[in-house]
Amino acid sequence: MAKKGAREIVGLVCSVCKSQNYVTTRNKVNMENVKLEVMKFCNKCHKKTSHKETAKLK
Repeated sequence: MAKKGAREIVGLVCSVCKSQNYVTTRNKVNMENVKLEVMKFCNKCHKKTSHKETAKLK
């Protein structure tokens, strides 16, 4: 069986239109105080924008 506990589920929110487009996991141990920020495609803006991590999932 796989271990559980080191990873947490986070949502990615577009920095331009503030819509939540992606849900991913991240390692809590390696990234304690760092917020995840990734360039992703936003379906609402129809372009590649910066997506930031949020703890609140919709």
